[in-house]
Amino acid sequence: MKISERSGARLAVVQALYDMEISGKGVLEALAEFEVHWIGQEVDGIAHPPAETAFFRDLLRGVVEEQRAIDPQIDRALTQGWPLKRVEAVLRAILRAGAYELMFRPDVPARAAISEYVDVAHSFYAGDEPGLVNAVLDKVARGARSDELAGAKRG
Repeated sequence: MKISERSGARLAVVQALYDMEISGKGVLEALAEFEVHWIGQEVDGIAHPPAETAFFRDLLRGVVEEQRAIDPQIDRALTQGWPLKRVEAVLRAILRAGAYELMFRPDVPARAAISEYVDVAHSFYAGDEPGLVNAVLDKVARGARSDELAGAKRG
């Protein structure tokens, strides 16, 4: 199945955010490494899809720059007593990237962004995690894009 270059960018951003958290790399190092060695390449027998580079860069930089705004929104959307810091690292990266798009990329329809990150979650998890991503990002979207979602319901 061929995925779009925007979907490829979202997958790469989640992987880069995870890599940065585990390794302590900075944004510029992660951008350079992913653009050269991962995106559109085959690594350890796994083909990494091509990605829209400008979108990848915006998402990665944006998540890092806006993390102080993003994390409280995710915390509010998560089940009480289960803060973001207790969420597994890949899942945390998915939620942050999704929340960034919902909060800071109004050019991307909310439902499309949520659906894309649920798909990303499916590529890493076989359990309940994609459902959690859907529920949390839906709550974030209701806060960040209430007008858009209300309009979608009426239409």
